[in-house]
Amino acid sequence: MRKILIIGSGKSTSYLLKYLLNKANTENLFITVADLNTDHAKKLINKHPNAEVKTLDVFDAPARENAIKAADIVISMLPARFHIEVAKDCVRFKKHMVTASYVSNEMQDLDNTAKKEGVILMNEIGVDPGIDHMSAMQVIDRIREDGGKVILFESFCGGLVAPESDDNLWNYKFTWNPRNVVVAGQGGAAKFLQEGAYKYIPYHRLFRRTEFLDIENFGRFEAYANRDSLKYQSAYGLDNVKTLYRGTMRRVGFSRAWNIFVMLGMTDDSYTIDDSENMSYRDFTNAFLPYSPNDSVELKLRHQVKIDQDDIVWDKLTELNLFDATKRVELKKATPAQILQKILSDSWMLDHDDKDMIVMYHKFGYEKDGEKHQIESNMVCIGENQTYTAMAKTVGLPVAMATLAILNKKITTPGVHIPITKEIYEPILEELKSFEIKFNEKEVPYLGYNPLNS
Repeated sequence: MRKILIIGSGKSTSYLLKYLLNKANTENLFITVADLNTDHAKKLINKHPNAEVKTLDVFDAPARENAIKAADIVISMLPARFHIEVAKDCVRFKKHMVTASYVSNEMQDLDNTAKKEGVILMNEIGVDPGIDHMSAMQVIDRIREDGGKVILFESFCGGLVAPESDDNLWNYKFTWNPRNVVVAGQGGAAKFLQEGAYKYIPYHRLFRRTEFLDIENFGRFEAYANRDSLKYQSAYGLDNVKTLYRGTMRRVGFSRAWNIFVMLGMTDDSYTIDDSENMSYRDFTNAFLPYSPNDSVELKLRHQVKIDQDDIVWDKLTELNLFDATKRVELKKATPAQILQKILSDSWMLDHDDKDMIVMYHKFGYEKDGEKHQIESNMVCIGENQTYTAMAKTVGLPVAMATLAILNKKITTPGVHIPITKEIYEPILEELKSFEIKFNEKEVPYLGYNPLNS
């Protein structure tokens, strides 16, 4: 049997395992899931005869090496910073590897060695990054093959709560790592291209420079800029493009309310708060406000950030129990971002039967025969429940499909890759359609760049 080793069994593995187990007999597969905590994997596998669960500490080098040597291909579903040790072992033992995470500098440094050893290290094959790459390149390649020249490309993606489970004022729940949501946009100004000019948005202005997007049957969304929209400019072959912008989608109004946390300093992850374990949520909020013995915490906050009591933003803040004196932080030496994450997790975790939603939107502008054209493309995927989420589906299925394609020698080029070539993206996008992950595309009049308008 062909042996697949999956290292890590977090929230994104449900559909990955379901797909591989459904193919286990026809594809002659045996799947081993290795993790420190095996409870989740055992539930997902449910005693399938072609699968097993093993306890593995990824920092135990001999155990990790033995597990990798016994496999035909490795899927790493670990946190991104841990992939590199797995990748080094895979190259050393000539085992292909697949992961959904971004290519790190350390991963890219393995490219020449991987090529020499005939090893494929497939990265960024989830949803964002992943499906965004594949769906964008499919249209970009088609435009070029038809004699067009791409002059504009905008791409947006959001992990959100589905309309039927949308029951809070923020129209949002956590569908992936909450920490990444809290610290989003930090680490430098957002950078993008607008009509040939480089543009920058510093973090303290990021959530007040948003763009509106309308998705048929799902209404209006807003988007704020990703930190570096130009990261894939050369990889996509868009060195001469005039406008290039990538962003993150939320429901309208989220960003204005989130900006309150930014202004107060609650998203800061650079220092720890003394005696944080003994603070109440109200104490935490008050820690960022001026001293005033005669004013309440609520009044001080409204004055500090200049919002009225009848503003919907105020209702959003109170909904999160920020002024609750009975709820405790219970985190020792925690950063403001870590405390805010705990507070938000009380309100924004998916309930058992909640459904999440992935929304992706692309806009392509191109010139052909002296005329300008525009294509809009969008995809919406709704999850089933807390376990089989849209996030797990759009991350796990491309990972699983790429793994089988490598095993079946349909992807053969060695080295460090992201899915931007036809060899990779065409069969995966086609198969994803059978799982209701498909793009709705239409030609519209060319409008050019839509300014950040709120």
